[in-house]
Amino acid sequence: MPSRPPALEALNRRAFIAAGALTAAAPALAQFRLEISGVGATQVPLASAVFRDEAASGVEISKVVRADLERSGLVRTLDVDVALDERSEVDLTPLRERGVDALLAGSVTKLADGRFDVRYKLWDAVRGEQMLGQSKVVLDGDLRLAAHRVADEVQLKLTGERGVNATRLAFVVREGRRYALHVTDADGAGGAVALASPESIISPAWSPDGRQLAYVSFESQKAVVWVQNLSTGARRMLANFRGSNSAPAWSPDGQRLAVTLSQDGLSQLYTLPVAGGSPTRLVRSSGIDTEAVYAPDGRSLYFVSDRSGGPQVYRVPAAGGSAERVTFQGDYNVSPTVSPDGRHLAYITRASGAFKLMLQDLGNGSVLPLTETRDDENPSFAPNGRLLVYATRLPGGDVLMTTTLDGKIKTRLLSVNPGADMREPAWGPYGR
Repeated sequence: MPSRPPALEALNRRAFIAAGALTAAAPALAQFRLEISGVGATQVPLASAVFRDEAASGVEISKVVRADLERSGLVRTLDVDVALDERSEVDLTPLRERGVDALLAGSVTKLADGRFDVRYKLWDAVRGEQMLGQSKVVLDGDLRLAAHRVADEVQLKLTGERGVNATRLAFVVREGRRYALHVTDADGAGGAVALASPESIISPAWSPDGRQLAYVSFESQKAVVWVQNLSTGARRMLANFRGSNSAPAWSPDGQRLAVTLSQDGLSQLYTLPVAGGSPTRLVRSSGIDTEAVYAPDGRSLYFVSDRSGGPQVYRVPAAGGSAERVTFQGDYNVSPTVSPDGRHLAYITRASGAFKLMLQDLGNGSVLPLTETRDDENPSFAPNGRLLVYATRLPGGDVLMTTTLDGKIKTRLLSVNPGADMREPAWGPYGR
């Protein structure tokens, strides 16, 4: 994308890589709304009513739930034009005649102790029976999380697919000369700032348990890898060797980080114990090797190398050894990320001067372009493997997008502050 700091641009494009504690109660500096476009081939039609008394809670629960379900690409929501809640006696026949498969309604009640009781029911309009009914008693600060969990439960019941709405995103926001590492809900709202700095922050990476983030900070005027505990805000320097230290990626067991170090000249791949210790070199080549990510089973890593002339994605055993080339379409392929089931590889390709998000089937090698934009960067899979988040440039600045794996349904996370650029997204694991 244009307007990158020189150090960041050099790491992201030429070498092919992409100060303060976490304040859990502090709101994110930018709040978001969603803009969803596209139509999926097969979606469950769901009629959704406004939750009774949700306006008094300060959170539009039903709107959050609907946006979550539509972003999944698996559910299509329709308005209900009558007042309903979970206690209503409903006639499902008119909905069934309209081709609606299910009905969702609920309520939000403030309790005497200040907490909120979020209740909902899901009816099967085809069979004429109740499918699901739940109550969640939460603090006011957890109302959005409750809505995300409602969406996940409804999605699982309707489709059999686990949702990711109650997971989190990490990404970097740039406003002027200030950078902030945000940790938010999966829709980009709420959350907190893990680190604020006048220097660049790049490459956030989640630990497998979701409790820590590794990232690269330029606060000491060079690229250094840090690890931060998201509960306490405590952070420690993990890689500050001679030269550049970049592109951290966690092993599936959470015990090691793959990093790119230039301590011997060219950027090369190493692994480091998360507890601290000396780096172990993974491969040796005469080219630039960087951007390593572990396969879900931990047995191999995917990385970018220009050993064949231009940057391409390769795979190497986790213990080191001979590398095999994985990408062959195009002459410039970077930023690999592997789906949680190990079946797909997403990456960025350069074609006709544009940088676009691609999806490769690792079984048969077929490649599918997912976007129409020209400045895509940093893809990251959702933990269920059904969505990707990535950064791109649109008129007005840098934004975050999500897309389904067929590219048909995209969601733009829109900042209410038009001066803020959003970059470097990383989708967190299940559990929070």
